[in-house]
Amino acid sequence: MNSSSIRSLLAHSLRYAVLIAAAALMVFPLGWMLLLSLKERPQSYATFIDLLFAPNTLANYRDILLADTFGRYFLNSLGISVIVTLGNLLFCLMAAFAFARKEFRGRELFFTTVLGVMMIPPHVVMIPLYRMMVAFGWINTYYALIIPWLVMPFGIFLLRQYILSLPRDVEDAARIDGASEWYVLFRIVLPLAKPALTVLALYVFLATWNSFLFPFLFANDTAHRTLTVGLASFQGKQTIDWSHLMAGASISALPILILFLIFQKQIIQGLTAGALKE
Repeated sequence: MNSSSIRSLLAHSLRYAVLIAAAALMVFPLGWMLLLSLKERPQSYATFIDLLFAPNTLANYRDILLADTFGRYFLNSLGISVIVTLGNLLFCLMAAFAFARKEFRGRELFFTTVLGVMMIPPHVVMIPLYRMMVAFGWINTYYALIIPWLVMPFGIFLLRQYILSLPRDVEDAARIDGASEWYVLFRIVLPLAKPALTVLALYVFLATWNSFLFPFLFANDTAHRTLTVGLASFQGKQTIDWSHLMAGASISALPILILFLIFQKQIIQGLTAGALKE
């Protein structure tokens, strides 16, 4: 084996070592969460070895699933996330199509405004948005948890950039044949934009599912709490019920993991499609 082959082998070995280390760092929090969820009173063990070899139990998951409010929290999070995701797919697609294909006065100014909104931290609008929800009478209602999030600036930006990379020949041919703009949008542009729509759907669903701050502010009653807010009830002022908290967090993470496993190819395609188009 010559020196060039040795350098190539070392480079590949180093590359795989870095990737394995990075993967281990990303998987470790998930493994730690699962480990704690399978133990009874994990905070009582003095060392990691004692915790690792302690008896496992599914009682924590049973307690969580049989809790009266857990099913309500789960359904609230699922319903709100699905509705917000569908709303973003529809409204962001229409807005992005207008910004990408239509000529109208103030288009660049409006799009610059969209980009500017993306730069505003959510904590800045927390108080004005809360006062608006109070004025509308939407506190402790699903309206406050759904309507303000039906259009996300990132979704408009992502879909606009993707639509700009699509060829206009098919759209122009459809217009020549008498197709309306709605037909062009939903029968031509929408199928071509499926990779970007898949990425946007997963992004919005993940952001809504994991949202804590605004659901915590806008929903004070049990009937409208989401899963993330409900899990916070396991953290008391003096102690934290780690076993049940980690069991609930594991169940909460399950839908996200399933979505990523199912749509991983579409995610990669959507993230790389824009880079592959000229």
